[in-house]
Amino acid sequence: MTEYFKPIPYALWREDKTAFADALGKSFRETGFAVIAGHPVLQRTIDDNLRATKAFFALPDVAKLAYDGKSGGGQRGYTAFATENAKGAAKADLKEFWHTGRHLPPKSPYRETMADTPGVGEIPDFDRATRALFDALDEMGRDLLRAIALHLELDEMWFEDRVEMGNSILRLLHYPPQENPPPEGTVRAGAHEDINVITLLLGAEEAGLEVKHRSGEWLGVNPPPGALVINCGDMLQRLTAGVLPSTTHRVVNPAPERAKFPRYSTPFFLHFNQDVVIEALPQCVAEGGKAQPPITAQDYLMERLREIGLIKA
Repeated sequence: MTEYFKPIPYALWREDKTAFADALGKSFRETGFAVIAGHPVLQRTIDDNLRATKAFFALPDVAKLAYDGKSGGGQRGYTAFATENAKGAAKADLKEFWHTGRHLPPKSPYRETMADTPGVGEIPDFDRATRALFDALDEMGRDLLRAIALHLELDEMWFEDRVEMGNSILRLLHYPPQENPPPEGTVRAGAHEDINVITLLLGAEEAGLEVKHRSGEWLGVNPPPGALVINCGDMLQRLTAGVLPSTTHRVVNPAPERAKFPRYSTPFFLHFNQDVVIEALPQCVAEGGKAQPPITAQDYLMERLREIGLIKA
């Protein structure tokens, strides 16, 4: 743990909202990341999801590919190993993943662009366990957005009706063991930024996650047990005209003694509702931020999915 990622106790949000918002905002401004200790997600919910995750990725490839989400840009279901690449990267990441998306009401207007998540019949508890973690991280993420709103001098509930039906995604990530040296120039996850508003990450205790500080130094992020990593995404960076940065990060290949072990992690990508127009906040521009043209969350998402190879141009 570096000096930059001193855990912020989640209990502070209940005790002193201003102090919590200030601590979160300061960490975001410095690195684009923060570590939250004592988060409210039940350990049982995390453990159930991890068991379901391991069971899914242990299935034969032919079984996993029955849930292939390629036709939808990988936004739901399974994406096979070495499919996604970091923006601008020549080689694909050494990972496979599953996406669980929001459960929409039957008559939701967002159904035209947000698909249902397929059920996994081979693993009896998979659907329940993944949905439970989605809901828990969605609730916590909306709480964190209230703190971010206060830091930005907005009404505490400013984000609420802009994210309550957002195209948020729970990603189950599996980085398989590396029995032999990986192909030259490949890493578990190439240097990239996240597309969304904020990301909530479980499973960063295993070494490998690194954040690029504005000084150019790569900083390792290894939160203590019971903590959770949060980072700003591109949508929040655009909203704040860069005041809250979406920082480049990567997952490097393991040390030789850890190469034979798989790595699992579970990011939750919290998104705006698809029709939200992302436009720079005036106070952030006044602070010195650089505004970009307004764009809807859906158009921005599609633009970025093309850049990382999940949708063909």
